Amino acid sequence: MKAGQNNLVIELRGLCKSFGDNHVLNNFDMDLLKGQNLAVLGKSGSGKSVLIKCIIGLMSSDKGTIKVFDDNIPDLNQYELDKIRVRVGFLFQSNALYDSMTVRENLEFPLRRHWIEKEKRNVNELVMEALENVGLPETVEMMPSELSGGMKKRISIARTLILKPDIILYDEPTTGLDPITGREISNLILKVQEKYNTSSIIISHDMNCIKIVADQIIMLIEGKNYVQGNYDEIRAVKDEKVKQFFE
Repeated sequence: MKAGQNNLVIELRGLCKSFGDNHVLNNFDMDLLKGQNLAVLGKSGSGKSVLIKCIIGLMSSDKGTIKVFDDNIPDLNQYELDKIRVRVGFLFQSNALYDSMTVRENLEFPLRRHWIEKEKRNVNELVMEALENVGLPETVEMMPSELSGGMKKRISIARTLILKPDIILYDEPTTGLDPITGREISNLILKVQEKYNTSSIIISHDMNCIKIVADQIIMLIEGKNYVQGNYDEIRAVKDEKVKQFFE
């Protein structure tokens, strides 16, 4: 793990979120350190995606602290929230590529949408660098319909990287992919961490992905941080609620 001690980039304390009587997050606590890959593992419907939507302010929490770069997300106005979001990349489970745009146009979109400086480099250089990072420079003029599922996922990661985020939130990055492609995407997540020292939260139920990418794993069970540790530590837990993920 590359993370420095006491170097928090995200801190969650007592986070609660309910939908009627369904308490999907129930006093959930979590720390993400700089340079760390933190995987959150849980069953479908356990609140994993709700968690990262609360972190980035796409969904409001009922109670608790959500500190990102020392700013409490529930306290921010829209302008302040937008500034934070420039530094936090969000990889949607569905890839969320615009079907009517070429790969180049999909990657240019966040640059045009946000007010960040272009580091005195032209947009084409940034686009091609992002595509080189995911090994797909030859796709620059292709349409999403011409890409395989794995290629779409890589392009989505490239679009996230183009803003040089400090934090990346991956929502089920290997869902719908065959095992070989899933392993390639998992290794790409590691490559991104190593090259840019990004801090990442990986939401997944894919144990193969988590084993490859995670420095730490949190088991989200009954709305809580039920148990936390590295892969070997979690695998050694005797609790049946934890063991079922390894069967």
